Amino acid sequence: MIIVTGTIEIAPGGVEKARAALADVMQETRKEDGCRIYEFSQLIEAETRFRVYEEWDSLDALAAHGKAPHMQVFRAALAEIGVVSRDIYRMEGGEKTSLG
Repeated sequence: MIIVTGTIEIAPGGVEKARAALADVMQETRKEDGCRIYEFSQLIEAETRFRVYEEWDSLDALAAHGKAPHMQVFRAALAEIGVVSRDIYRMEGGEKTSLG
């Protein structure tokens, strides 16, 4: 399993447009083969910062995601809104086990 996580900081004033773009890309990405989880969440203590969390079956699935048409639209939206910083990375994970 491939995990992608990190944060995206949006320019002040762009939060509502960012939320709309994030909702659109989540909806489309969740339809992709190999996508297990694809989520963005807004940080409570920093309204312009969003947490990214993704799980993919394989590197091939993640690579295909990066080439998907809705990702082109998403990247264009972020460029228009303005990204202050982006700290996103991937790692390989093993089997999930419950902590509860």
